[in-house]
Amino acid sequence: MSDINELVQRYLAAWNETDATARRAALAEVFAEDATYTDPLVSVRGLDGLDATIAAVQGQFGGLVFSLGGAVDAHHDIARFTWNLGPEGGEALAVGFDVAVVGEDGRISQVLGFLDKVPAGA
Repeated sequence: MSDINELVQRYLAAWNETDATARRAALAEVFAEDATYTDPLVSVRGLDGLDATIAAVQGQFGGLVFSLGGAVDAHHDIARFTWNLGPEGGEALAVGFDVAVVGEDGRISQVLGFLDKVPAGA
């Protein structure tokens, strides 16, 4: 379980990484090459798609950070967790729920995301 908790923390850190080179390195450590990410707004496959998605979110919500919204619940190689997006230490402007599937290599192979709270106009 601690491995899954650490992986989720590294996943959120990748979403927070604003340096493109460092973000790409973090993505390669956290995600399988052909990983898929799907939420109500986007569906992408591979590290290029993930990187572009994260860059777009950062462009739209500059200065906000992702944080874990509670305990990670996991079994087998599946984790579910709530995340918050807001100013460091402040109230969340967006809240979501992700389900991540971990492959045999210990990296995330699939993320299914849900948006529970989204700012107006997003």
